[in-house]
This record gives sequence, C-alpha cells and structure tokens, in this order.
Amino acid sequence: MRRNPPAIALQGRAAPRNAVPRAAPLLVLPLLALMAGASPALAQFGPQGPPAVGIMEAARRPVTESTDFVGRVEALERVDIIARVTGYLQERLFQEGQEVKKGDPLYRIERQTFEADLARAQATVASADAELANARVTLSRAQELSRTGAGTRVSLDNAVAQERTANAQLLSARAAARAAEINLGYTEITSPIDGKIGRTNLTIGNVVGPSAGSLAVIVSQDPMRVSFPVSQRQALELRDRYAGRGGVDAVVIRFRTVDGKTYPQTGRIEFIDNQINRNTDSILIRARVPNPPNGPGGDRQLIDGQFVNVAVEGAEPVQAITIPRSAVLQDQQGTYAFVVDAENKAQRRNLRLGRSTPQTAVIEEGLNPGDKVIVEGIQRVRPGQPVNAAAANPPPGPPAQGAAGTPAAAPASAPSGNAANSNTPAGNAATGNAPASAAPGRANQGTAQGGPNGAGASPPGAPAAPNTGQPGTSQPQAAQPPANQSGTAR
Repeated sequence: MRRNPPAIALQGRAAPRNAVPRAAPLLVLPLLALMAGASPALAQFGPQGPPAVGIMEAARRPVTESTDFVGRVEALERVDIIARVTGYLQERLFQEGQEVKKGDPLYRIERQTFEADLARAQATVASADAELANARVTLSRAQELSRTGAGTRVSLDNAVAQERTANAQLLSARAAARAAEINLGYTEITSPIDGKIGRTNLTIGNVVGPSAGSLAVIVSQDPMRVSFPVSQRQALELRDRYAGRGGVDAVVIRFRTVDGKTYPQTGRIEFIDNQINRNTDSILIRARVPNPPNGPGGDRQLIDGQFVNVAVEGAEPVQAITIPRSAVLQDQQGTYAFVVDAENKAQRRNLRLGRSTPQTAVIEEGLNPGDKVIVEGIQRVRPGQPVNAAAANPPPGPPAQGAAGTPAAAPASAPSGNAANSNTPAGNAATGNAPASAAPGRANQGTAQGGPNGAGASPPGAPAAPNTGQPGTSQPQAAQPPANQSGTAR
C-alpha cells in the first residue's frame, strides 16, 4: 500500500524540489482574487461635491469691553498699636483676629507708678498755688506802703517780681500734672479706628514702651482699595476709549480672587497717580470697592495685601462685530477667518481683533455686518474652494462615539446619511474625507464614494480608499465598473 508523503521533511533529509506546502493554496486564492478585482475597484471612486460647512452671519452685538490687570488689595486705614509709655503689660482685652470699634480698650499697662506721678504733680500744683497767694499779699502790701510814702520803690519792684515768679511756677506745676494725667491715661490702650485687629506681638508681663515696637496691627475693613499698575500704552488706550463717554465714570472695576471666583461687588476708580514709574513705565490706578460682611460669621472676602485680578469694564456695552472664537485662525501672516462669497467660494479675510473672550472674538477690522463666516467644517476649507454652506447649528453637546471610539462624522448642515453634495448617492460619507468603512457602528463596511448601488464597497478588513491630500475629495478614478462588481476596493 502506498502511503502519502509526510507534510514536513524529516530532520537531515531535504524536501523534494516540487513539494508545495498544503497551506499555500489558502494564501494564494485571496491574493489572486484581490489582484483580479483591483482594476475594477480603482474605478469606483468618482469626484465628490464641495465640502459641507456651517456658516454664521457677522453682526453687531452688544459687547462689554474689558481689560485685565493684576492688583493688590489695600486697607484705607492701617494702624500699628504702639505703647506710648513704658511699663509692664498687665492685661489684654481683645481676641486676636476680631473686629474692633474706635475707642474699644485693647491693652492695660500697670498704673501704680503713673498714679503716683500724678499725685506728686498735683502736690506741686498746690505748693505753687500757695506761693502765688503769698506773693500777691506781699505785692499788695508793698503797693500800699508806696502810696503812703513809707515804702521804697525797690521793695515794690521785688514784690512784683516775686508775684510773677510764683504765677509762672503754678503754671509749670499744672502742666506737669496734666502730663502725668495723660501718661496715666496711656496705660489703657484703645483702638483709634474701626477695623480688624491681628495677632499680639507681646504677651502679658513684658515691659512695653515706644521702643518695644508694634503690639498689634489694625486694618480697616469696609471699604477697601485695590491698586493696580497700568502700562503707559494701555493707559493711553483706556483714556482714548472712554474719553468721550465720561472718563473714569464710564468704567466699572470687577475683581476675581485667586480661586477664579468673581467678587460680587464692583468698584470705582478714585485715584490716578500723577507720575509714571520710571522702572516699570507704568502708572498706578486705585479703585475703591465695598467689602461688606459675608455669611453668618461676619467674615469679609477682601483682605489687606491680597492679590486679585482686576477687570476694567465699560459701564455700558457697545455694539461690535462678533464671531465665535473657533472661527478665528492664525498663521504667519496674522489672524484671519474664512467667509463665503456670492459664488459660494471660501475666501480668506485678515482680521484685527479687539478685546475678546475665549468664546467670542470681537472684530475691529476685517469683517462687515452680513458677511457669512465659516464656523463649522473649517478644517476642510481652502481659499477659493467652492463649499456647500448651510446655517450652523448651536454648539452641540458631547459627540456620539462610533464603534472604534471616534466621534460620528456628520456636519450640522448635511442631512443624516447623505453626503454634503446633493448629487452624491445616499450612504456616502458626509465629510468627504472619511472613508465609508468608518461609519459608526459598522466595522469597515459600507459604500465608497461615487459607485451606484453600493458598488465599490470594501470587504471586511480591506483598507480604505487613499486620499489625495485635498480636503473633501477622494481619489478620483477614470472608469465606472459594472453594476454587479462589488466588494473589491483597493
């Protein structure tokens, strides 16, 4: 009986020259089928219509002009509490960090020494008063003797001098008593302003005095100031912009704290410095803003020394041409956007932007009201290229995800399931660049552009049609295949 030769040659023996592996036909047949159908598949892709884009008319809309700076919060009043007499600190009468009123007691210094000084000064006043009374009696007696001729002129002059000396000594004693009384009053330190007091620098038992430094600091709370430097160029721009609208009265000041939150109160400019800082070429501007208590604890949002972002805004909005910021592009030639002309062709317009936001661009030069600005599908547009324009929809929500995890491709202006060009058969890709095999929810199946009845469909696993590099156009082919030729694409 004849046996079949083994599929694998034994070790040490060469396989016959004409031996063909049994798996070879399985690889050759799909390759031959692919080569046989390659020529018809190349002819499936015909030219596609203009790319679909979404447009929006440029129009004048109310815009609030805003210019941002960095500023620092400053209290209107700031007081360092310093002991005016030297003595032992006996008592502290406040809680650190609390708000105090003008006249509230803060510290007490030991009083006994100053009370004794006041008593000594008062005794000196009484002695001087007695000396003055005696001097006045002596003067009166000398005057009487001088009138009768019994007294001498010298005695009268001496009595007058003694009376004046005693009067001066009484005034000096009274002044010393007043100074002792004031020093005694300084042993109780009170708040000179309304504000918030900070931490105490010296505790009870320390000797305090003018040379001991600040005991605590009090800063006023409401209102507050915000100072911010403005470059000379920006200051001139702001002056020219608001000169005809009322100057500083035509702007309001808004603030954002470091956490990005907008402060609810607005401020007004109260001071513009009269000198330019020569080191920074800037001028200092100061605004005043209310700082009322916030919340049940009475805390206030603005703190002395705090950094804030300052926005100088117009009090009244102005009419300006605006477009979505996503429609604005930039290259080496500058900022520009695409508009659709009367022939439905995309044309480039160079722009000069005003004060814009991340969502809206304010156009100062380059667009006119009524211009049709391309805001969707802008990545498929080239200058002078025909486009299929339709009104853009409002900004969509999160894009739907396809089978491969990519957003489902369909411009807002194209009907569902149809290409951007109305002459293209149903089922073609909407964007013109994406192959039909990339349709959401289907794995590499569908119809390629240009073939009737799905001619030129890609079989599972076949590569997509090549791209010529021109947006919105696929690789064009010269001939049309038979209608029954399908499922073979290059």
